Order: sequence, then C-alpha cells, then structure tokens
Amino acid sequence: MIATGRWQTYVDGVGALRPALANIHKLSDSPQPPRPAPSLPVSEQIRARLKQAKRRFHANDNISEFIEPGELDGLLAEVETKLKGVLQSLVIDTSSDHNTQETARRVAKMYLTEVFRGRYVAPPPVTEFPNAERLNELMIVGPITVRSACSHHFCPIIGRLWVGLMPNEHSNLIGLSKYSRLAEWIMSRPQIQEEAITQMADLLMKKVSPDGLAVVMEADHFCMHWRGVKDSETRMINSVMRGSFLKDPALRREFLSLINLKNRG
Repeated sequence: MIATGRWQTYVDGVGALRPALANIHKLSDSPQPPRPAPSLPVSEQIRARLKQAKRRFHANDNISEFIEPGELDGLLAEVETKLKGVLQSLVIDTSSDHNTQETARRVAKMYLTEVFRGRYVAPPPVTEFPNAERLNELMIVGPITVRSACSHHFCPIIGRLWVGLMPNEHSNLIGLSKYSRLAEWIMSRPQIQEEAITQMADLLMKKVSPDGLAVVMEADHFCMHWRGVKDSETRMINSVMRGSFLKDPALRREFLSLINLKNRG
C-alpha cells in the first residue's frame, strides 16, 4: 500500500509530465528533415554529372567540362588510395620496401597529370588566322612525336604523326606548334591507334576546315614488345583521309610519297 501523501505526489508528478510527453509524441509524428547523405567519392560525383548529361566517358574521351575546380586533387588522392590496394593485392610490402612506399602516389600523379592528362584538361588554346592569301597548295606537318598508352593493357604507345592539309580560301590557319599541342592532347589518354588518329582528324577538320585532310601515324606498341608475343620489330601504320585526299588519288600519292622521303631522311 502507498501512503496517501506519497500517492498524491506521484499523481501530481505524472500530471506535470503529460504536456512534455504530448510534445514528444507530436515530434515523433511530424516529418523529420532528411539526414545529409554521406559525401560521395569525387569520381562518383563526376560520374553522376556525366550520366545526368548523358555524355559518354570512355577511356579516350575528354571529361574536363564535368570536373569542378579542386576536384582533380581529390581524384588524385582517391586514385592513390585504390592503387595502394592494388599493391597490397600484389603482395608487395610497401611499409618496409623503400622503393614502393610512394609508388601509389607517383603512379596516380602520372596518370592524372601526365600520361592521361588529355582526359582531364580542356583543349589547349589555338589561335586561328584567316587564309588571307587564299593558299590552296598541299601543306604537310610532321613528323610529330606522339606518346600514348594502350587502353587494353595501359602499356606505352610511342610513335610519329604526319598531317597533310589542302586549305581553301575559307580555311583557318593555325601555328605549327599547335599541331603538336593538339596531338598531345588527343594522345595523352588511353587509346587504340585507329581511334586516336580519327579523333585527331575530326579535331583538325573542325579547327581548320580544309578541303582535304590526311593523318598518318606510325607507332611502336609496348603491349607487343613487353608482353604477349614480345615482338620488338612490329610497328603499326594507319591513316585517315578526308575530303580531297579521299577523292583524289594523285593528291593522296603526292602526300604519301613526301612523307616517305621524310622517313628516309
């Protein structure tokens, strides 16, 4: 049995709590603000923008317009972390092996700022001049040294590139060094050679608007030298012809014979 005085104190206490309990009940029934989603990795944020824009992001595509200021640093840190996992899975003791302690960082930096740089930076500025003198004779630029990486094995591709142009009065002229800069921008991505020179041809057709364009590339593929058949002599040569180079066999022969002379020299 509870004494009358103590019982009254208990009843009074419960009564005093009733407004607070009612407020708690109301709060539990009211919609709660959404909890902030955990921050996505930088790569997933970039990927989401690309998907929202329905843009392709293959190995040899440029995605610079979807990368916000400062994100390359975050991407580098993310790639470094994942490369550490690769080294761990290769059973390399990076803790005590002084040669590989910084390998993950070095490789991540190499991929993002050097060998795959063409994926992550905007195209180099190219000043275009009108063809004031209405030049309409064959122009050849090359050989341009190009470096890339095979998108199948990430092994080096190193070679040379020649560009032939047949301008017209409406063509734009660009500086000689700009051909090298544009080639580097296209090639410094994971590539296959056939697609790389097609990308180069598309870019030059847009920049220069010539009557005809020819691009020839000759390259060593280290995915053959270093692995697989280990054949150090085989090279790949391929070409893309547009406009008058495609339609005029005499012009095509002239271009090919001139770059062969350069080869022998």
